Amino acid sequence: MSAPVRVLHVNKFLHRRGGAESHVLDLAAAQRRAGHDVELWGTASPEDPPGMALADVMAPHVELEPPPPGAAARVRAAAGTVWSVRAERAMGAALQRFSPDVVHCHNIYHQLSPSVLRPVRRAGVRCVMTLHDYKLVCPSYQMLAGGSPCQGCVRPGVAGPLQALRHRCKGGSLGASAVVALESALHRALGAYDPVHAFVSPSRFLADVLSRAGVGRGRVHVVRNPAPVVPPDRLVVPGRRRDVVVACRLSPEKGVDVLLRALAGVPAAHRLHVAGDGPARAELESLAARVAPGRVVFHGRLPGEHVQALVAGAVAAVVPSRWYENAPLSVTEALAAGVPAVVTDLGGAPELVRDGVDGLVVAPERPEALAGALSRLLADPLAAGRMGALGRERVLVEHDPARHVRLLDAVYAGTARPEPVLATAGGRRG
Repeated sequence: MSAPVRVLHVNKFLHRRGGAESHVLDLAAAQRRAGHDVELWGTASPEDPPGMALADVMAPHVELEPPPPGAAARVRAAAGTVWSVRAERAMGAALQRFSPDVVHCHNIYHQLSPSVLRPVRRAGVRCVMTLHDYKLVCPSYQMLAGGSPCQGCVRPGVAGPLQALRHRCKGGSLGASAVVALESALHRALGAYDPVHAFVSPSRFLADVLSRAGVGRGRVHVVRNPAPVVPPDRLVVPGRRRDVVVACRLSPEKGVDVLLRALAGVPAAHRLHVAGDGPARAELESLAARVAPGRVVFHGRLPGEHVQALVAGAVAAVVPSRWYENAPLSVTEALAAGVPAVVTDLGGAPELVRDGVDGLVVAPERPEALAGALSRLLADPLAAGRMGALGRERVLVEHDPARHVRLLDAVYAGTARPEPVLATAGGRRG
C-alpha cells in the first residue's frame, strides 16, 4: 500500500448528477478505504452530501442551464465560464483550510473555470486532472457536428476550437457556438491548463485525440475507469436472463433510435428495456410504437441499484452510440454483472469489448448489423452468458477499484510514465 496522501478532489458538482460525479464520489470512497485523507470541493449545492468539511468555502452556485434572464446577466455568466474570480478565491480558501498533497481536478469547466488552477500553482501543489469528456479539444464536449461525428477541432493551436464557430456545434446556434469557441481558444492561447502536471485519460482514443490536438503532450496517462463491484450473489444465471437493455441519457447522439429500428429485426419474443430519460424520450416512444409495438419498456430514470438489476437480468446490454463515447460506464457495468455488451465501433467503447469474446462490436448507424448481433446472442443465452463471464473475469482485474487507486497513486507521486500515443487519422477504434 502506498503512503497515505491528502487528496482534494475538485469537480463543479459534488452530488450524483452524472457519470463524472458518480466517479468522483466512488473514487473518494475507495481512496479513503485505502487510507488516504480525502476531501471534496466544488460549487455549493443543497444536494451535496452532508458533513462536507469544506462546505463553507465552496465556490458559489452558478446556474447556466437555462441561461440567466437579462443581457447583462448572460454576459457576466459567459465571462465567468472563461475565468471565475469568485471560484479562484474560494479555491484559495479551500487550499489553506485543507493543505492537500495533490489536487485532483475533474470537470471544472464553466461553473468553476480553469481559474481554480492558479491558486493551486501558487501553492506549489501537484495537480492531476481526469478527463471525462473531450472539452479540452472540442468546445461543445462531444465531437459532434450536425448530429454526426466530427474531428474538425482536433488540431493544434487556437484554430482548433474556432472550428466550433464554423460548424455551429453548440445547438446549431451561432451565438452559443461563438461563446464556447472563444472560451476554448482563449484558454489554449493563455495556457490555462498549464498548471496541470498530469492528465488522466480513461481511454486510448481520448489520449490519441489529445495528442493530435497538441494538448497535454508528455503529460497524458491512460488509466481505465473502475467498474462497479457486483457481488456473485447479485448475478443472474444465463438460463434465467431475457431480453435486452440500454441504459443511457435519451438524447440523439446515443443512437437509441437505431436500436429501436434494429429491434424490428430481432425475434418478436424478446423485448427491449430502456433505462434513462432525456430530451428525445417522447420521439423515441413514438418511434417504438411504430417499429416495435408492445416490445419496448421505457423505465425512465432509475436508481443505480435498479439499473444494475435490470442489466444483470438481460441477455445483452447495448451501447448503440453514433458519437465518440469516451469510456462508457454502461459497458463496464454490464461486464461486471457477467452480461455481454454490444457496442458501436466509435471512440473508446470498442476498447472495452473484445469482439466475439466478451461482447460484439458493430458499425454505427446500421440497424441490420445491430439486429444480427442481438439475434445471435438472444438465440443462445448460454453462449452469451459465457461471453459475459469472460468479460467479468477481465473487468475484475483491469477495472478493479483498488487497482485504479494504486495506479492513481503512481500518477500522484510522479512515478508513472506517460504512455506513448500513436496518432491516427481515422478515429474509429482509436
